[in-house]
Amino acid sequence: MAVNEVEAKGLNPGLIVLLVIGGLLLTFLVGNFILYTYAQKNLPPKKKKPISKKKMKRERLKQGVAPPGE
Repeated sequence: MAVNEVEAKGLNPGLIVLLVIGGLLLTFLVGNFILYTYAQKNLPPKKKKPISKKKMKRERLKQGVAPPGE
């Protein structure tokens, strides 16, 4: 009976595994959040590609705006 009482007082191995996995997951998420906020502050915003005149004309026709000169 004395052996069982000693084992019961020790931490459950399943609990240790859960704590380790939970800790790793938490550090991963916190690290991602920190990197994301750092990138938002320090990296310049992406530049949009210039739209060609052909595409502009096509978009205007879709919207129903008559191009000048027609």
